[in-house]
Amino acid sequence: MDLTELNQKLSSLSAPERLAHICRHFGDGLVFSTSLGQEDQVITHLIARQSLPVTIFTLDTGRLFQETYDLLDKTRARYKVPVKVYFPDAKKVEEMLYEKGPNSFFESVENRKECCFIRKVEPLNRALKGAKAWITGLRAEQSDNRQHLPFAEWDESRGLVKINPLLDWTYKQMLAFIEDQNIPYNSLHDKGFPSIGCAPCTRAIEPGEDIRAGRWWWEISHKECGLHLEKVN
Repeated sequence: MDLTELNQKLSSLSAPERLAHICRHFGDGLVFSTSLGQEDQVITHLIARQSLPVTIFTLDTGRLFQETYDLLDKTRARYKVPVKVYFPDAKKVEEMLYEKGPNSFFESVENRKECCFIRKVEPLNRALKGAKAWITGLRAEQSDNRQHLPFAEWDESRGLVKINPLLDWTYKQMLAFIEDQNIPYNSLHDKGFPSIGCAPCTRAIEPGEDIRAGRWWWEISHKECGLHLEKVN
């Protein structure tokens, strides 16, 4: 597979065209991971409106906001598309809580990454098993770590192609599209939460703060949980 050629093609297309093109390019085996964030709601909208053959799934960590569950219901009702839900391994969660308590992630970066791995990364790896390509809602503007991403890249650890169809979209462009298309979104976005994860690990941001500042807000770090990092245990 020539990823250079694929990237050149994707860069010349609109987001809806990119999704349609990769469906033709990969055929069966396309999956889309939605966190129900604004970017992912846009992609769900584009998939549903074009009736594209993409399997949509989400990760339920067990510690999400009620507003996130409400949005999942609204999304299913609006688009009439199935959304698979993957949970963390119950035994691993039980062992972590027994050994370290329910709030160990506040105590160290190592503990927080362990919690993210058990609740998010391991279920993601299960969800991606057997897939040919993985569609994500990553945008270059979201963080320093994402500014140099391509539209399509090879994920060596998982053995598949990772596609970022909204990579070049700005935040303003995304909000305008959501408003224009009346796309359902998490009500927390209207309360200062541009990026929403687990309830204990997400806060509203202050004016002028980076959009990822509310994630793992007690840390000074790269603000990543491990879902989009190359190394996978």
